[in-house]
Amino acid sequence: MSIYTVHEPLPRKDETSADPERFVFVCDGFYFWAFLLGPLWMLWRRLWLVTVLYVVGLVALHMLLWLFGVPGTARVAVDFLVALLIGFEAGTLWRWTLTRRGWKYLGVVVGDDLESAERHFFAAWTPAPQATSAPMAPPPKAWKPSASGDIVGLFPQPGVPR
Repeated sequence: MSIYTVHEPLPRKDETSADPERFVFVCDGFYFWAFLLGPLWMLWRRLWLVTVLYVVGLVALHMLLWLFGVPGTARVAVDFLVALLIGFEAGTLWRWTLTRRGWKYLGVVVGDDLESAERHFFAAWTPAPQATSAPMAPPPKAWKPSASGDIVGLFPQPGVPR
């Protein structure tokens, strides 16, 4: 079973609410292609700021390793560990980018695959109500206890010993 977070984009100019066809389901797990081809995966997902931060961070890390005279095998191991970290945190980076772009987080859904997760989500999902011009009814008045101090229910009388 996979866990997905659901994100709704901002509505387009001609829409009052976003089309459900444009919702994004982000899987929480390991992204193999982000591990193998990190910057290309980031560019494919349009994670521009994440890509820039990744490249700048990796260059700075390699400069530090070179400055301290770390051998080549250790640098390869560091590259592998960074790629592994990107593979595990790719979903988080994607969610962060969607949040930065103003996408609305709708919730979490579980499914065997993406298709079953979408089915589960849309079966239980109710869209936000549209604004109506009809006046709303006033809220109901709050209940107030009677002035005599009587207690309703199976409680003892106030002031009476038990």
